[in-house]
Amino acid sequence: MPKVATMENLFLNEIRDLYDAEKQLTKALPKMAKAASSNELKQAIEEHLQETKNQVERLEQVFESIDQKASGKKCAAMTGLIQEGEEIIASTTDSAVRDAGIIAAAQKVEHYEMSGYGSARTFAQMLGHEDAASLLEETLQEEKNADRKLNDIAESQVNAHAMSGGEEEEETAGSSSRNGAKSRSKSTAGKTRTAGGH
Repeated sequence: MPKVATMENLFLNEIRDLYDAEKQLTKALPKMAKAASSNELKQAIEEHLQETKNQVERLEQVFESIDQKASGKKCAAMTGLIQEGEEIIASTTDSAVRDAGIIAAAQKVEHYEMSGYGSARTFAQMLGHEDAASLLEETLQEEKNADRKLNDIAESQVNAHAMSGGEEEEETAGSSSRNGAKSRSKSTAGKTRTAGGH
């Protein structure tokens, strides 16, 4: 990796990282949408896929505004976050529990992007790249909105379905398991209800 000696270098590094991250997401989001069982969750992911494609184009405008060729720098963090999401999809057997896991994984992605876009926008402002800063702020707001939407879906329906689904599975295993499931559900209900949120 080349040395980062100036704020301009650091800014360029940040937007190259984001460019690669968004491109990775355009391939990962359709798989997440396909794995989701909640129609609302599926629709939210599909809508964010379209936003993500637009965000790639917006980043290309950022590069253009500072007279740089659009190019990505391998974003290992996004690779890891996507892999975590794929592992959740592969390992969950109950569809409602899988939806809760997809939301948790997707929110990790959103928080990473919010941090990246927030830093990039601040760097652009410091460097006097006003057009770039405005474009990056637009995407930052979209990421925040996507995070809020996922949180709302988790809290309004998915987490409750995941809890009841888990209890129903326990009930088929016998009365002793049923009693254990009920006590566990009471002790974890508060935490689980906001597992997709803050």
